[in-house]
Amino acid sequence: MKPDLIGSGTRKPVNVSLDTGIVATAREVGINLSRTTEVALRAAIKTEQERRWREEYREAIGRFTQWYELAGDPLAHLAALRWRNSTY
Repeated sequence: MKPDLIGSGTRKPVNVSLDTGIVATAREVGINLSRTTEVALRAAIKTEQERRWREEYREAIGRFTQWYELAGDPLAHLAALRWRNSTY
């Protein structure tokens, strides 16, 4: 199980504005609004953090990709060893 890097383990009441039809239907079918909102927020946070990381390291990743395309895989010679010793 992965550790929760976002959650604090404590809960904080907050006020949010939601469409009344969505709230009524969610309650009608037994959806826990707090937990569902947390899941959606975690996904949105992860997506945004990944986007920011890619943007921050875009230039370095581009330079590495360019180097790799020019120099090739520096560990390519090890692939033959891996397959030779394989039990498959």
